[in-house]
Amino acid sequence: MRTPRTIAVVAHQRKTLDGGLDELRRRLSDFGVGDLLWEEVDKSRKAPKKVKSLIGEKPDLLLVWGGDGMVQRALDVVAGSKVPVGIIPAGTGNLLAGNLGIPHDLEKSLDIALCGRRHRIDLGKLDGEHFGVMAGVGFDGAMIRDADRKMKDRLGKLAYVWTGLRHVNGEAASARILVDGVKWFDDEASCVLIGNVGTITGGIRAFDDAKPDDGWLDVGVATAQGALEWARALGTMAVGRSDRSPFVRTTRARRIDVKLKTKMVYELDGGAREETTRFTATVEPGAVKICLPR
Repeated sequence: MRTPRTIAVVAHQRKTLDGGLDELRRRLSDFGVGDLLWEEVDKSRKAPKKVKSLIGEKPDLLLVWGGDGMVQRALDVVAGSKVPVGIIPAGTGNLLAGNLGIPHDLEKSLDIALCGRRHRIDLGKLDGEHFGVMAGVGFDGAMIRDADRKMKDRLGKLAYVWTGLRHVNGEAASARILVDGVKWFDDEASCVLIGNVGTITGGIRAFDDAKPDDGWLDVGVATAQGALEWARALGTMAVGRSDRSPFVRTTRARRIDVKLKTKMVYELDGGAREETTRFTATVEPGAVKICLPR
């Protein structure tokens, strides 16, 4: 594979990996990159404007340095374009990278970005915003909201465990869910998850058959309430299939409509969003080209 002539980099300057951004710049120079376009942000929500500018230069490759939030913001802009994306997983969870086999290692992830195979994957889209890993509401959304950046910097993945424990006794919400236009669930739910990949926060295999390039979204509803029921549900996920738990129900769809009785926080790829009582998620097959291991 030929060396990309023009490489664009968008980086979250507060995220670190191995030798940091200086080491990334040095390695790109050693690789013989022609033109290097470089943008840094201090918050992932500032990334879309930078990515849009970089994409306008029509680079041969876009490198995204950061965690799932940074990657999600970048893919939301890149979706539908021809520019391939290389992920340098410098965040806390790195869920999309992990599901795609991209390691938490600068040398190896950069080699994949520069020399790996380029493959189109699906993205989900929720009320106009793309996601690569998952969208969630209820227990999941509250957990993500409370695990703020300072806590994640201090505790890493344990931040999700800590905030999760605080919400296991939370009240369930009444939810009505349509899958591809057909009523599928209408009852109390402690969590509603929509996944593009199988493994979610905390390394939990939530959707056993999910693939990021199959043209489907997986949807799951958890009805567990209290520490004991959540322990049983998570225990089943840890040792077997998630859909074998009496507190979990899953299916697949290309469109999911969710209506809640009360307002709840939802999240996209580990980033908390506003409270809502309803949302619609759809799949966009082959929306973005990602550099994957050979």
